[in-house]
Amino acid sequence: MANSILYLGDTHLRDAAAYLAGLMHSWGWAFDYVPSHESASVAMFDSSRELIIISDYPASRMNAETQRKLVERISDGAGLIMIGGWESFHGLGGDWDGTLVGSVLPVLIESIDDRMNCDQPVLVRCTAKHPAVDELPWDVRPPAIGGFNRLVSKPAANVLLEAQRFTVQCAGQEFAFTPLDQYPLLVVGDFGSGRTAALATDVAPHWVGPLVDWGLPRVAAQAPQANAVEIGSDYAKFLRQLLSWVGRL
Repeated sequence: MANSILYLGDTHLRDAAAYLAGLMHSWGWAFDYVPSHESASVAMFDSSRELIIISDYPASRMNAETQRKLVERISDGAGLIMIGGWESFHGLGGDWDGTLVGSVLPVLIESIDDRMNCDQPVLVRCTAKHPAVDELPWDVRPPAIGGFNRLVSKPAANVLLEAQRFTVQCAGQEFAFTPLDQYPLLVVGDFGSGRTAALATDVAPHWVGPLVDWGLPRVAAQAPQANAVEIGSDYAKFLRQLLSWVGRL
């Protein structure tokens, strides 16, 4: 019998997928994993799924029939989250805009390159109370990220986190931060009986930036057949709360 969690993308377990896979294994969560170069099949959704994670996994790996089956699972009560990256949303080869799966997410996906690769600070701001983001030090120690996909929240969805960009100049011994634009970073919604979420940044290098080290003490984790990882405890808590809420785990 298939596990209740299906995780697709983030290259492979010896690469970026080691982070989320390692954490889920440390929490005792069993999951099925599909690397970014392999296609998803209808059979993967024939059994019950509680949570489907798509991260740096291109739409070309999932044909129309498979997408219809996935969406049926969400409508029946499963959770779906898409995590940002170069092959997420539109990105550079993600191409989820105009797809059935893309249409059920709580955001509008652009039909052009939506990547925001940032060489100056981007800080995360919490904009709402919600089980996915509560009891974390967003105000006293806001984390930084290195990039994200540019998204627009759908009217009925809830924006929980924003990405605030800054430009910085150094004058003598002082750094001067000037705020620029801000974008939705975490948006949640629903589709049928299921919950949906869009996290516009990545959870593994490189866009994740300092977020991967957010919080003390450090957490060590390793999933079977995956590289060992070491991450911050608040990063780990945030992902556990987010995935737990989306999948009702």
